[in-house]
Amino acid sequence: MDKPTLAFAIVVLMLSGCSRAENYEPAGRPHETIPRAEADAAKPGDRQVAAPPDEVAAPPDEVASLDVPAPVEEAESAAESDALPADSPADNAVPDPTAPYWPAFQGPRGDNKSSETGLLKQWPDGGPPLLWTAQGIGEGYSSVSLAHGLIYTAGNLDGNTVVTAFDLDGQVRWQVPAGDAWTRGYPGTRSTPTIDGDRLYYQNPLGEVYCLRAATGERIWNVPVLERFDAPIITWALAESSLIDGNRVISTPGGRQTAVVALDKMTGDIVWQSESAEGDAAGYATPTVAEYRGKRLLFTMTAKAVICVDADTGQLYWRFPHETSHDVNVLKPIFHEGHVFVSTGYGSGSRMLRVLVDGDQVGVEEVWFNSDLDNHHGGVVLIDGYLYGSRHRRDWACLEWETGRTVYMEPGVGKGSLTYADGMLYTLSERGEMGLVPPTPDGHEVVSRFQLPPQGKGMSWAYPVVVGGRLYIRHGDYLYCYDVRDPAAPAP
Repeated sequence: MDKPTLAFAIVVLMLSGCSRAENYEPAGRPHETIPRAEADAAKPGDRQVAAPPDEVAAPPDEVASLDVPAPVEEAESAAESDALPADSPADNAVPDPTAPYWPAFQGPRGDNKSSETGLLKQWPDGGPPLLWTAQGIGEGYSSVSLAHGLIYTAGNLDGNTVVTAFDLDGQVRWQVPAGDAWTRGYPGTRSTPTIDGDRLYYQNPLGEVYCLRAATGERIWNVPVLERFDAPIITWALAESSLIDGNRVISTPGGRQTAVVALDKMTGDIVWQSESAEGDAAGYATPTVAEYRGKRLLFTMTAKAVICVDADTGQLYWRFPHETSHDVNVLKPIFHEGHVFVSTGYGSGSRMLRVLVDGDQVGVEEVWFNSDLDNHHGGVVLIDGYLYGSRHRRDWACLEWETGRTVYMEPGVGKGSLTYADGMLYTLSERGEMGLVPPTPDGHEVVSRFQLPPQGKGMSWAYPVVVGGRLYIRHGDYLYCYDVRDPAAPAP
């Protein structure tokens, strides 16, 4: 069984191990993973449908229309798929299913809160132990998901969107192309792979949903959702991570034909499509599904609004306007006790909505609005009645869930993303500084912090992940794995 680890080791490139894809090898780029200790010691479809701030998405009437959805074909064999096989039959076996489990963007419950315990409450100077560094995942902002003893992410490599699977020691198990790369404004991938059983689901920035074998990367089916529903490619490309709801995979193409669609997760066939949300293009958000008063409801953000759809039928119940500069609605809506919270950057602020259910009717009303917390795309978490997240281009804020009252605004590590584990906020600035913060309305105290190695290019926008006693941080082409276990804590 693979030993659980995955973190980023680095002080300088010479001191850190690097892993490169073993099955997908661009010319001239070797790959290798070196544990930190060793580095220091060594120091002297359609049925197979294959296929930017200054840049504006093409309007709907410039996209080819498909009046009748074509069927979706499954790949008949691994030989017909785009997958690049593992080196040996043993590599094709799905590892222990009891391994660390974070199967989707923001975790198994979609709330960005880890169930890990026994973690450090303060880090040594310079940060927790850096176990290993992997290079070769490509350009992008995708976070990681974990299941079956593998770690999954995606990035741009040689003009393709490529999904990568590592083992828990940072060794590449497989890499598979999943459509063309996004190369315009802020090039790279956005969404995080979703693992459901023995399958992986991934929506690339150009709006193609892929279903792959989680163990091998073999393609099962893929569907060009934007093309199928005549929807435009939005300014900075799709960032929505695939949501699995029962036997369906959810996608939000937006546009004049629909807002949200559900595909059969086994075949890619269309199960339902909602009506259009007044022609809104897609936003950048990942949907949230919740059960409330006998209804299964799906909440997400289009380019200009918050919407609610029946998760079983696709009926569009309501559209509540929530507009922002550049149509950048990103936050995964937070549902709690009949209320939905959203927040958007560029000064647009945060909004609390109350969901009203009366028989078959579902309505909405606004409870409060707060302009202080304008979260760009780093996420917000709800803990014990308080919301925590960073403000756009500024500091960190805490709001009271019930009233929307601003409790504090304090600098922290600067604007960034976050996750929560074992009573602590893990805050990652977009400049690569990691901070450990107790979530309390009394203030934002960074009890420990460290800087990522200066290797990754661009902003460190990928959400950090804490699972299996490890902290995973992706920055550009690099994946870092840190050991955040408290050695004095009892074994789980």
